[in-house]
Amino acid sequence: MKDSSTSHRLLSLDTLRGFDMFWISGGEEVFAVLAKVTGWSWAILIAHQLTHPEWNGFRAYDLIFPTFLFMAGVSTPFSLGSRLDKGVPASQLLRKVVQRGIILVILGIIYNNGIFQTEWEKMRYPSVLARIGLAGMFAQIIYLYTGKKTRWILFAVILVTYYLFMKFYPVPGCGAGLLTMECNPASYIDRMVIPGRLHLTIHDPEGLVSTFPAIATGLMGIFAGELLRVNDEIIHRNNKVVYLVAAGIVSLLLCLVWDYFFPINKNLWTSSFVLCAGGFSTLLLALFYWFIDVLNFRKWTLFFVVIGMNSIVIYMIGRFIDFFYTAHALFGGILSYFPEPVEEMGAIIAFIMVQWAFMYLLFRNRLFLKV
Repeated sequence: MKDSSTSHRLLSLDTLRGFDMFWISGGEEVFAVLAKVTGWSWAILIAHQLTHPEWNGFRAYDLIFPTFLFMAGVSTPFSLGSRLDKGVPASQLLRKVVQRGIILVILGIIYNNGIFQTEWEKMRYPSVLARIGLAGMFAQIIYLYTGKKTRWILFAVILVTYYLFMKFYPVPGCGAGLLTMECNPASYIDRMVIPGRLHLTIHDPEGLVSTFPAIATGLMGIFAGELLRVNDEIIHRNNKVVYLVAAGIVSLLLCLVWDYFFPINKNLWTSSFVLCAGGFSTLLLALFYWFIDVLNFRKWTLFFVVIGMNSIVIYMIGRFIDFFYTAHALFGGILSYFPEPVEEMGAIIAFIMVQWAFMYLLFRNRLFLKV
């Protein structure tokens, strides 16, 4: 009898995670500088896509955060599923899941405020890592204690419930149905319940309420991971790619329809944003999985794998090590002989090289921060 699942590590997952993190680790600056010094229309277009819209709307840069959460979901059936298959009790795995969530919340507070901060009222508690920790934790709890059908139902319930809440909850002084920064229900409740300061004073893009629909982003990753984990003799890898592409397209179509009623908005993590980001993340996963694990084109992956296998480190490390200073000390003298545009581009490339070299040292010595 064939085993219905596989637990081997997929190189495409680490590569895509590294590709995702690259764009907030210097990649976006390459195109910002290129657009500035050349004025090329295609560079300006890409640089524009590597910025966030002011409120509603969607650009490529909005995909980085949800893709990371999506990838955490993709890994769940491989990490937790394989242990469940070996008979490890869900209650034992639950402790690890909750522990991971708490650690990420703490790391997020450190990222925002530094270490040994004691002015509690001035601290910012919501964070990117906290959202990944909390949303990922609840998505994994759902995975541990429910079946596939129930997970799909809960996914739909989360998105619809959030939509109804945001549309019909009356905000004092504003009424119901307004989704501006000041008058939306999520920001209103965040202002009442979150201690310390909010990132934008009246609103925090990583607020507590909008973390609820982010659970659905984690679940979308779990759905994709469950498909990839099915034994290749049961569902061939080429068919898995087809299913992922189909799912991504359907998600994007639903997103476009819902956008008319509930605008795509990363700041509020609206249900339409969940479907939009999840659709693009699924298509990216299909592309990387097909290219790397199906066609076996792997030689180019090292650059991104080095980043992807230490994704929390690459995110946190810039708060504690000034790689720009190190890059300038190593290459600033040589670059000063070149024209200013070349010097500016050389500086950002040097920064990426130095940062990557540090990550490679960790990779070579098998030093990984596992949370």
